[in-house]
Amino acid sequence: MTPDTMFAAPSEHEEAARFATYGVQLGSDPDANGVLELCRELNVRFLRLTFTDILGHTKNVEVPASQFQKALDGEILFDGSSIKGFVRIEESDMLLKPDLQTFRVFPWGNREARVARLICDVHKPDGTPFPGDPRLCLRRVAARAAEMGYVMNAGVEAEFFLFQRDANGGATTITHDAAGYFDLTPVDLGEKARRMMVNDLEAMGFEVEAAHHEVAPGQHEIDFKYEEVIRTADDLTTFRFVVRNAALAHDLHATFMPKPIFGQNGSGMHTHQSLFRDGQNIFFDADAEYQISDAMRYYIGGLKSHAKAAAAITNPLVNSYKRLVPGYEAPVDIAWSQCNRSPMIRVPDRRGVGTRVEFRMPDPACNPYLALAVQLAAGLEGIERQIDPGPPIDTNVWELSAEERAHYQMESLPANLGEAIVEMEKDELIRDTLGEHLFENYVHAKKQEWAEYIAQVTRWELDRYLTTY
Repeated sequence: MTPDTMFAAPSEHEEAARFATYGVQLGSDPDANGVLELCRELNVRFLRLTFTDILGHTKNVEVPASQFQKALDGEILFDGSSIKGFVRIEESDMLLKPDLQTFRVFPWGNREARVARLICDVHKPDGTPFPGDPRLCLRRVAARAAEMGYVMNAGVEAEFFLFQRDANGGATTITHDAAGYFDLTPVDLGEKARRMMVNDLEAMGFEVEAAHHEVAPGQHEIDFKYEEVIRTADDLTTFRFVVRNAALAHDLHATFMPKPIFGQNGSGMHTHQSLFRDGQNIFFDADAEYQISDAMRYYIGGLKSHAKAAAAITNPLVNSYKRLVPGYEAPVDIAWSQCNRSPMIRVPDRRGVGTRVEFRMPDPACNPYLALAVQLAAGLEGIERQIDPGPPIDTNVWELSAEERAHYQMESLPANLGEAIVEMEKDELIRDTLGEHLFENYVHAKKQEWAEYIAQVTRWELDRYLTTY
């Protein structure tokens, strides 16, 4: 089947979109009977119960129709000892408690045996929440914000690369085009795959705002509307799955690796965030300087004060720090700005309901639940402690001299994963936000990753040193 014929016919796509709409229309407090009725109406034969491990990988247990009632009642067990950072073998049983609001039908497959999904929280066999579940971590921070009277809205820009596959179906780093920012067909050869991604995302209930080619060859971006913070994290896990699935249908490999190609821009995940109270954006103040409120300034102060430690979560890979280098439109400096994209934090021009912080540091390899949790926690602490972010630096920070940087008292982000882990271990807010189980297991996993990396002998070293010394 060719990529052209793999696009759903209009009637099929409309039907898939209708299925997603039904999922959304279950309401704010859906019950198991409503989901079961939808499954019968839509010929759902299999149900995927998905959850996320501490490193952000989406996992699932799939059950047939005969087990739907049991699944919806949160009675499906899985072996937690098989999941990175969950539990030991002697504590292995875990329960999947589905969030019924996340019911969606996948827009591909056999109409007579459709597959749906539910995103789940992980609980212990006695029904208590499992402290190692990243989604529950974000729930805790969102609940703390709610106690302060706030709802966090967030939107992400997750960039990705499309690469060709080799004769055996393996991923390569050969890009499928040589296009650049906003290029069109025939230069942009990813257009058909992107359209399939957009169709599938809309069928899963997304409101897609734009899709385009990014700066680097083979690099793309699809933007979807902001949502309440937990929904945004859920959407990002769905987004990554849909993008990879559509790429595979076009014999391409989609990767969210931050810096797959030396000498080209890496992929970021700029995270836009704002706080609302009683339906009003508290970051906007029409009478304040720049029309941004004190709460927003303090929120930025919190993000700045914990940026070094948060980097271990928002930029979780050895490879992440090869994106965070000067000259490739990625932030290096802990600063904020009103009018340029070089610092770590930018305040986009829009005001009123759209007033927001754009945190430019994260990359799309992060665990979205943990990344959003630490950002929200840092911002809330900034508000509570009234942390002054200092003046905005509205110039290109990449071009500042050492003397100018000293004048602004500007610090830099960690240069590598090892430095980021050291900063994370010193940060009590990050520890308290994650809780001991997630914190200790995450640090352990990342220390292992860093140790394995620094023990490697790379091609660069051989080329530079083998015949010289």
